[in-house]
Amino acid sequence: MDPVQVPAGHTRRSVLYGTLVVGTLVAIAAAGGVFLSPSLLLQRPVAAATTKPVETAPPPQPVDRAVLGRVLNAESGAPLVGASVWVGPAEIRTDDEGRFTTEPLKPGASFFVKIPGYELRRLTADTDQVTVALAPKAVRAAYLTYYGVADKGIRERVLELVARTELNAVVIDVKGDRGLIPYRTAVPLALEAGAQGPVIIKDFDGLMASLKARNVYTIARIVTFKDQVLAQHRRDWAVIDTRTGKPWLDNEKLAWVDPFREEVWDYAIAVAKEAVAKGFDEVQFDYVRFPTDGKLSAAKYSQPNNAQTRLPAIAGFLAKARRELGPTGAFLAADVFGYTAFNDNDTDIGQRVEELALHLDYICPMVYPSGYHRGIPGVRNPVAQPYEIVKESVRLTRKRAATLTVQVRPWLQDFRDYAFDRRIFGVNEV
Repeated sequence: MDPVQVPAGHTRRSVLYGTLVVGTLVAIAAAGGVFLSPSLLLQRPVAAATTKPVETAPPPQPVDRAVLGRVLNAESGAPLVGASVWVGPAEIRTDDEGRFTTEPLKPGASFFVKIPGYELRRLTADTDQVTVALAPKAVRAAYLTYYGVADKGIRERVLELVARTELNAVVIDVKGDRGLIPYRTAVPLALEAGAQGPVIIKDFDGLMASLKARNVYTIARIVTFKDQVLAQHRRDWAVIDTRTGKPWLDNEKLAWVDPFREEVWDYAIAVAKEAVAKGFDEVQFDYVRFPTDGKLSAAKYSQPNNAQTRLPAIAGFLAKARRELGPTGAFLAADVFGYTAFNDNDTDIGQRVEELALHLDYICPMVYPSGYHRGIPGVRNPVAQPYEIVKESVRLTRKRAATLTVQVRPWLQDFRDYAFDRRIFGVNEV
């Protein structure tokens, strides 16, 4: 909160496999008999009767066939338009009637169907026609920071909230604001860069299993282009300060990596894939943008930083992330500034609703009243009118993404105001 098909047999989600039973017909030929008189039997030996070998027909081979299907809302029976059907690396979208047709698949091949706002379904190609009814699922999550997820007391308080309120999900820092990962990672570049520690949750798999047992939806927050660890390790991938020749720092004295560099994209995606393999249901990229504070005029990138280049860089990263993570079954989300709902340009950070939402399952505007330092039309003091800020921001974001399947899921402010009068945002405000 700026404040991917899973392999068959993966233990975190059940997969129904079909079985093809092939019957084999065996033809048996009886040997012919030879009748001889006793006198002849006494006079000469009799040649043994022989059986002519009979060839057995080979069993029929399974035939690849396309699957024709229809995706419906399990509650209303209405067709779900634009649902994603993933067969390996290929994504197929349902039409206006919720219908789809796959390429020919081998019997028993796995595929899955998903659309934002509904539960994912995994299927196997046991028949050439299928109706898929998806149950609606609204996600309401609390956030566990890099340090918070390691604190048993904080974890238990959050899970207690989930148990007694409408919350049903948690967002967990998988790569936090400084580029650190809270569990033992196997991503080679993360180990080389020193992204491990100081927090290391030894039994992270046990934690994920516990969340799954409680039916808690899990979201992996990955801070993308703000990465102190990677920027210091690979300075050739960092945003460089033209005054010093060293990695450029923002107002928090933290370094950023260059959003134009695909090596940086690949690292974030590798961390995301590992998170999905650990059982996360969704990957949410944060700081998926260019910097907004610090000496911006001294920041040097591998390409010119302007209105024509920023948006293609950010949208290009999200497009690649969808291609890479889509086959894993994970939903894909990104956090964006609240002001993107109101601005026609890229807000000078590479974020514009239409281009980014195209590649996402969820777009998550950070509708914190404290972040609207200039207010919005009709609201001059955002912290005094938090409901109006949230409502109008979400309404406009939905309007701009209305032709897409993406869902708008905002971040709400639940921390002290930092821009106006320092008021506390508590239960009433939230």
